[in-house]
Amino acid sequence: MASFWKGKKVLVAGGSGFIGSFVSEQLLGLGANISITSKSGDLRNVSKIKKEIKVFKTDLISPESAKKITKNQDVVLNLASRVAGIQFNLNHPATMFMDNIQIAKNLIDTSLKNNVERYLIVSSACVYPRYCEIPTPETEGFKDDPEPTNLGYGWAKRVMELMGRFYATEYGMKVGIARPYNAYGPRDDFDPATSHVIPGIIKRVFDGENPLEVWGSGKQSRSFLYVEDFARGLIETIEKYPKADPVNIGTDEEITIGELAKLIVELSGKDIKIKFDKTKPDGQPRRNCDTKKAEKLVGFRARIKLEQGLKETIDWYEEHYKV
Repeated sequence: MASFWKGKKVLVAGGSGFIGSFVSEQLLGLGANISITSKSGDLRNVSKIKKEIKVFKTDLISPESAKKITKNQDVVLNLASRVAGIQFNLNHPATMFMDNIQIAKNLIDTSLKNNVERYLIVSSACVYPRYCEIPTPETEGFKDDPEPTNLGYGWAKRVMELMGRFYATEYGMKVGIARPYNAYGPRDDFDPATSHVIPGIIKRVFDGENPLEVWGSGKQSRSFLYVEDFARGLIETIEKYPKADPVNIGTDEEITIGELAKLIVELSGKDIKIKFDKTKPDGQPRRNCDTKKAEKLVGFRARIKLEQGLKETIDWYEEHYKV
């Protein structure tokens, strides 16, 4: 893999974020010259590598900003997105849709005009409908509406995929499309207002919430992908399969939210009871991906098992939040 990336000028849009920081680190290790974008200017996630990368503090809602940063790049990976938890997604579908579409349009259009060699669209498992086949094949990405608790975000990701397909068809652009599943790991978002389920539970466990209240029945299941595997999957997709044809990036390891909460409590060493609030939404009943396409076309398989990844995430949280 190093031979492809060595000396390549690579823009990681959203590279100061949780996942983007791991992508940037891995690409540096492969010999690439990295530029990243950061809307907030918060570079804590890339503090170890910031002297080795170029940082653009910019808002990608602006077409002019996108035009400037995609100039002279060989590869662009679009990890820049507006993300949030279930409640925000439910309350703000238009915001989630429009912000993500605007960023995606600006980046792919300016990448084309600036003759970028390859462009990666980072889609999401949120494109899939609530009642999809499990494990879910890529062919169900445009079946029915996306899961209602991710409706605006899910449709934005579907439209991003269409952009990639159309730009590849009309302009011959080399586009890759990765559909990753739920990420977790060190540097995740632990803000209760915007966090996803794993960092949300970890924070509340260490805040001493007892009983620990978990949304929904606890019977809904998910497949979680450790951030280092996630980052590697994106990199390998655009290197090995730069076609506008979506590929699931995930693991076949599935767990219910109830079992997940119990495992996090157990790994934390806390004596905490768990209570399920059935008045709150479960979200999608099951979410797990068919990984055969990624294995065949990209050679990707997840390496980090959930228990190991959760332990590393909890250890990181304890170290950085001084609990």
